[in-house]
Amino acid sequence: MAALKRAPPSPLFTPDGRYIVVRGRLWRASNPNLSAEVRTALAYDLAAARRAVKAALRLSNPDLLAAARAAVDAAKIALGERGPPWWTDGAKDYNRYLVKNTPYAEWYEGATREAEAAPDRNS
Repeated sequence: MAALKRAPPSPLFTPDGRYIVVRGRLWRASNPNLSAEVRTALAYDLAAARRAVKAALRLSNPDLLAAARAAVDAAKIALGERGPPWWTDGAKDYNRYLVKNTPYAEWYEGATREAEAAPDRNS
């Protein structure tokens, strides 16, 4: 009998939707103001660029690798995950900060405590 594959857990978003949390670190979320069509096209571009990085690494081709990494960067900037923040209220950008070193620390502590206390629905 084959083992059932579990879906990867959904990322934990900060209450304001600006970041996802990965292993205790904040990563800027995509701009929620993008249309579904634009977001889908950019996600496709990002996936293609990541495949190009993998291929360039396999070929040990530094020129292809540089071009592929530039394409990844361009897609991430277009998605709002890099470059200037997509929000307009002037709030500081905490991209790549450890959550514990940001104003989200108290929220995250409560969210992780809640998650640990919740029963495992996938068992």
